[in-house]
Amino acid sequence: MGELAVTSRSFSRNTILRKEVLKIYPDAKFNDDGLSLNGDNLVNFLKGYKKAITALETIDYSILSRLPELKVIGKYGVGLDMINLEAMDEFNVKLGWTGGVNKRSVSELVISFAISLMHRAVFAHAEVKKGEWSQIKGNQLTGCTFGIVGCGHIGKDLIDLLKPFGCNILAHDILDFKEFYKKNNVKPAELEELISKSDVISLHLPYDDSTKNIINRNRLGMLKKNAILINLARGGLIDEKALKETLQKNKILGAALDVFEVEPPKDMEFAFMDNVIVTPHIGGSTEEAIISMGMAAINGLENPKSPLIFKK
Repeated sequence: MGELAVTSRSFSRNTILRKEVLKIYPDAKFNDDGLSLNGDNLVNFLKGYKKAITALETIDYSILSRLPELKVIGKYGVGLDMINLEAMDEFNVKLGWTGGVNKRSVSELVISFAISLMHRAVFAHAEVKKGEWSQIKGNQLTGCTFGIVGCGHIGKDLIDLLKPFGCNILAHDILDFKEFYKKNNVKPAELEELISKSDVISLHLPYDDSTKNIINRNRLGMLKKNAILINLARGGLIDEKALKETLQKNKILGAALDVFEVEPPKDMEFAFMDNVIVTPHIGGSTEEAIISMGMAAINGLENPKSPLIFKK
């Protein structure tokens, strides 16, 4: 029986993380072929191993029911939407996971996107590429109303980074962070109020049945004409078809999308719009964040917990 199998391609390619794993598990198996593992391929890769480090692979009843030897999963990355926690509990598989280890990488990118779109740098760059040279006027991030939907690890870190900009910050979350809000001069708001009042709206939610298309056509219609919508959280939070129509009709100033419901997206029209920034799921992909996420996954193998304690 093997000790550890690492399914993640990016983890397997990282020389620092490999070295750390091999110190503890000298016979560890890595995904050196760069395979996208799912279904039977995933089962075959993990079969016979007691521990695994997974990333974007779906771990559910159908997978765990065929892996009786598997006892521990270390999660590489901060999202748990690919893991069925109830299934792990049923099959007595422990989970090693640490939330928020990539928060600074994501929150920095949110601010960079917000500034680029508010200053209309994306549009100006497109104009120059067309041979145009005219002064493009934008707006400052400083003093604007910034709405944060989801005030977990990343939302809170983003609030810290926004302090020098003197923004009026609105936050919406299913949990009440009363003391944090008071300490950081944040106003809690209902979702519709936040959407209608914010100049910038940044999403920081998990994806599940309750958040699917949470920014739907109706709520997109509540956005101010000069508003910016940013999603570095999970694909599926926004009705992408409705957002595309909204942008094409210039009903809002712009959008930044790092995640899509299907990746790579089948509809590439967003990438060719002058009022949109599109990136390939890079929010947590700084070198520093990758190492932090990897070390958290390794440490999680040694200190796993019951999976249901991570369920909100």
